[in-house]
Amino acid sequence: MIYAVVLGIVVTVLCLVTVFRTLKVKNRGDFLVAGRKLPWPVLVFTLLSSWIGAGSLFAGAENAYRNGFAALWQPAGGWLGLAVIYFVAGRARRFAQYTVPDLLEARYNAAARVMATIAIVISYTMITSYQFKAGGDIVHLIFPSVDRMTGMCVIAAFVILFTAAAGMASIAYLDLLIGGLVTLIVLVAVPIVLRGAGGWTAVRAALPPQHFQVLGNLSLNQALGYLLPTMLLLVGNQGMYQKFFSARSERDARRAVVGWIVGTLLLETLLVTLAVIGSARFRVENPREIIPYTARHGLPAWAGAILLGGIFAKVISTANNYLFSPATNLIHDVYARFIHKQAGERASLLASRIIVVLLGIFALLQATSFESILSAALYAYTVYGAAITPVVMAVFFWKRTTTPAAISSIVLGTVVTVVWRLMGYDLDYAVYPALAASVVSLIVVSLLTPAPEEAKWKPFFEAEN
Repeated sequence: MIYAVVLGIVVTVLCLVTVFRTLKVKNRGDFLVAGRKLPWPVLVFTLLSSWIGAGSLFAGAENAYRNGFAALWQPAGGWLGLAVIYFVAGRARRFAQYTVPDLLEARYNAAARVMATIAIVISYTMITSYQFKAGGDIVHLIFPSVDRMTGMCVIAAFVILFTAAAGMASIAYLDLLIGGLVTLIVLVAVPIVLRGAGGWTAVRAALPPQHFQVLGNLSLNQALGYLLPTMLLLVGNQGMYQKFFSARSERDARRAVVGWIVGTLLLETLLVTLAVIGSARFRVENPREIIPYTARHGLPAWAGAILLGGIFAKVISTANNYLFSPATNLIHDVYARFIHKQAGERASLLASRIIVVLLGIFALLQATSFESILSAALYAYTVYGAAITPVVMAVFFWKRTTTPAAISSIVLGTVVTVVWRLMGYDLDYAVYPALAASVVSLIVVSLLTPAPEEAKWKPFFEAEN
């Protein structure tokens, strides 16, 4: 009963925040970038909440269940990427646009904008789809009479409706609540679960020795196959840049990255630890469910209910972020740019909400095409990381990059990853051919074509305030 009550409270709070923020949405700027008024404490939690969702709670947990602490290779990619992000955040905020394709058109051309939008839609709707699947798993664990498919559809409907309602303002302030809740309860849950498992000695005795080794059961190529897509997704993450565009100032953007580094290191390490301890105590039918299963069966009812409620809220939050992001691309980068250039605020808001609904339905359909959230995450990360991240980094770090090189890089990064999956090859290794094709084409074509004019790259290399 307590699990249903806590879940009901979480849903009620989410709805109330959404209604409150919806009333404040007056124009497209409010909907897409929260009026550019977000202070750094809010940014910290919205960055943390959008980054740590089903990818960590389910894909990372599935990895930890199978491989132990070697699963940390996956989030370690994000930790490495954060070092780069610190130097980019302020400049991204100064540019103050709406989307990553805005950056790419300013630095390259409209074709780069469109190609990037396609890659982002492919990647982010896949990420949204496994948030829906994870939400269905949680509903099934709390209400066993509700099958996973029905739960998934209910979660999808909920996410689609309130993402369409308030946009970025709703997402950012929901993340503030959710990020704080989950961080606090995971800190409490790990020692309780460890004690219930009989202590660290009992955990080590119950699991293979490889689960406590640096590589575990993984080869170095597999480990890097987890690390690289995660790092590349974070460094070029469209949702992250959109949060920076929403910041109150360049200083707020940079401060938010410092808080994000601390929060990510702490929370992702604790989540892998929780999954490893849970795997020593429980055998589950679906390894991806080890963290919510441990919350349901390995904690006191009050703590388990709060942790499950937090996980549920985290999945909802991440689904909102990754559904909203490609919707922003289609609204701003396609609809307003090429279809209806003179659209008023009311028409733009209506189109925005319709696109959110359509993308949400597309994501739900994708959720029926896979079982392993870990594999789906690797695919989505690789599409984005190979297609978008190299050209985004070139915007800030390589003046010599040319427009034909950027377009070829985006196209090859996307196509190689999609073909790799369609051919049925192991997604653990997809990043190698996709990233190689993208980076090699970016460098070679840049060197073979005329250098860009100074006006193209200069705005991105000016000193920060």
